[in-house]
Amino acid sequence: MTLNELQSSVETLEALSKTGNDFAEVETQARLLLAEAGIENEPELHCKVLLALSLSLVQRGFSKEALPFVEEGLSIAQDNCLKHFEARALVAIGNIYEILSDYPRSLKYFGMALELNEELDSKEDIAINLRNCGIIYGNLSDYPNALEYFTKSLVLYEELGIKDGIVRNLSNISEGYRLLSDYPKALEFSRKALSLNEQLGNKSGIARNLGNCGMVFEYLSDYPTALEYYGKALALFEELGIQDGIAQYLTSIGEVYRLLSDYPKALEHYGKSLALAEELGSKVGIAINLQNIGLVHQDLSDYPKALEHYGKSLAFAEELGSKYGIAINLGNCGIVYGKEEFEGHDSVKAEEYLLKAMTINEEIGAKQNLYENHKGLAELYERQERWKEHSLHYKKYHELKEEVKSEEAKKKAEQLDYERKNAEREKQLAIERSRAQEREHILNNILPEHITTRLINGENPIADHFDCVSILFMDIVDFTVLSSTISAQQLVHLLNSIFKSADGVTREFGLEKIKTIGDAYMAVAGAPVHQDDHAQRAALSALDVMEAMNNLSVIIPEELGETTWTSHVGEIQVRIGLHCGEAIGGVIGDKKFTFDLWGDAVNTAARMESYGEAGKIHVSEAFVQALSRPSDTFSHWEKEGMRAIPRDEMEIKGKGMMRTFFLERA
Repeated sequence: MTLNELQSSVETLEALSKTGNDFAEVETQARLLLAEAGIENEPELHCKVLLALSLSLVQRGFSKEALPFVEEGLSIAQDNCLKHFEARALVAIGNIYEILSDYPRSLKYFGMALELNEELDSKEDIAINLRNCGIIYGNLSDYPNALEYFTKSLVLYEELGIKDGIVRNLSNISEGYRLLSDYPKALEFSRKALSLNEQLGNKSGIARNLGNCGMVFEYLSDYPTALEYYGKALALFEELGIQDGIAQYLTSIGEVYRLLSDYPKALEHYGKSLALAEELGSKVGIAINLQNIGLVHQDLSDYPKALEHYGKSLAFAEELGSKYGIAINLGNCGIVYGKEEFEGHDSVKAEEYLLKAMTINEEIGAKQNLYENHKGLAELYERQERWKEHSLHYKKYHELKEEVKSEEAKKKAEQLDYERKNAEREKQLAIERSRAQEREHILNNILPEHITTRLINGENPIADHFDCVSILFMDIVDFTVLSSTISAQQLVHLLNSIFKSADGVTREFGLEKIKTIGDAYMAVAGAPVHQDDHAQRAALSALDVMEAMNNLSVIIPEELGETTWTSHVGEIQVRIGLHCGEAIGGVIGDKKFTFDLWGDAVNTAARMESYGEAGKIHVSEAFVQALSRPSDTFSHWEKEGMRAIPRDEMEIKGKGMMRTFFLERA
């Protein structure tokens, strides 16, 4: 390869690396270039290739493997007085140690790089290292300092007009405000970052911003939508092979399943993320997952295991100097020791841990965690009849909670504003598509026909409130086990058969299919078109869907592989949950239109499904009331071929005690 060809190949390599879309190909090309004769005689080109190779490895989770290559690049740069490349190598080494959670060593290399940047008067590189320092401060829970460095870096990037640097700082600032419980500002900066990433075509950035949207929906308790966004983020990271992103959103998905009380799925996702964090040597990831696994065991009242995991997580947080992590684990330990049903109950330890957590949370400004500490102390003092202290902490708990609630209201307003802006863009796109009959047909296949008509007629925005609708959730029992048993092609064929059958039934009764999320199916009666008999439609549809599932026979084509697994997986069963109540519906999506529903009724319907039993339809008391006549009694309820069988009153997570029923044919 001639020198000109070598220079051209290195330029191509750097351009590919900057896109962030295919780091595996970057590694392949870099290794080919390192094998070229004469590369060692061109120190500048040699440094570029080594740095690109190390970056490709880091981005895919092989940080330890990347270190020798970047150290070789640093040595070459120092030997040949290539100060610019020396600074780049120092930054790369600092990044690796940051990933490996060695923050003192990371700061050392970032500091050395910053000195060189200032000597060279390189504004872009100064901006890079200001951001790097902000990241380290964030890892140390010093969020005000982190925001200061991110903001300085952002100003420099804006002066230079470098969009990639701008978008990274916007994302960092969003995360900083989120950790300070300033949700409106967090959402504001997250929106800006997503918009820029889409302009840049940066898949990894889009993935992280999709994940941030998932956090918003999780905070709003819209768990199905949170799972949808987290799933999209995870799929993009898996496509890109970015291991730290995969680990992060395995954890996020696990957290939603924990909030839905689906503890097996929560532990499954936390376990996968923990294993990946251990493989990557990410102490932060290990600490987070240990703490989350502890929360699951606490929810299951397995207090010794909860304390064991909190203790391990606390040790990592202390090693990392993460005040946020230390405070969370101390607070969790305090709550467990305060449980009177725990054999190891210790009021003294409970108070000690909660007070320590409160002090740290006050210092770092973590208001949401802080009001949980006050709540824990208030409950502890109430049991001890220490009324003065109980009153003090109970008051502080409510004051802080109201403050956070106020911020939540602002954040919801910001979210609605965001959706309105998206709806405006979507309306314009819908109008353009409707000009041709074929495009209009495509739009009708994506959205309910009623919604399509409103878009074409120029209505903007589309956001409706429904006083009462009936929501149906269906989920396949033991889907995780099943999906690990059969091939991807067979799994898709099976899901397609199941959901097609459900589609046929729900369509017959006038229900609108909203979406599928993995093995879950969601439909609604009474939206987007009002139906007075929505509960009747949903009930009859659920009975027919269950009957269709019980009678469904799926034939797996031979070309999809062997089917011996069918002999030991048993009958495929589903759970169905029904609830009715008010909801908000609207059109969402950035590039693809989606009609979706939000609200407490949606979450409660999902709870009915998750607390149900295989082969049964689990419904709320509100749903039975919607079906009932004034003369009906709940001790023996029958109507038009249906009957409701009462269950024992049960604790539904996030709802409290509820009366629920099984719906079946009379």
